Amino acid sequence: MPAAPPAPPRKAPAGTLYRGREGMWSWVAHRVTGVAIFFFLLVHVLDTSLVRVSPESYNDVIGTYKNPIMGLGEAGLVAAIVFHAFNGIRIILVDFWAKGPRYQRTMLWIVVGLFVLTMAGFLPRHLMHVFGGE
Repeated sequence: MPAAPPAPPRKAPAGTLYRGREGMWSWVAHRVTGVAIFFFLLVHVLDTSLVRVSPESYNDVIGTYKNPIMGLGEAGLVAAIVFHAFNGIRIILVDFWAKGPRYQRTMLWIVVGLFVLTMAGFLPRHLMHVFGGE
């Protein structure tokens, strides 16, 4: 009996170059959140260092942060940190646990669930504070 022909290569879904499904999107999200956190830390160090130069300038800069747009930015920052942290633990498990690669997709959905639970606990109170509901 002749051997079956090889299966055709999997094509990328329309509109994307990524072929790794959830794992690839997790990889992209991990890098994007890491860069966002890095830039926040850079700005944070710079604005905090103003207190040594001029306390009045520091107070002015901190005052500009007290608006709803920055409040939404803080929510985005917390979301980035929470996802990056949970996904980082998943990556460690994939890399160092013998069964990690086998369960990487399941662990990603656990990360998504923990992310949603954490943000559901954080966002209502934070947004009430941002938009004056307290």
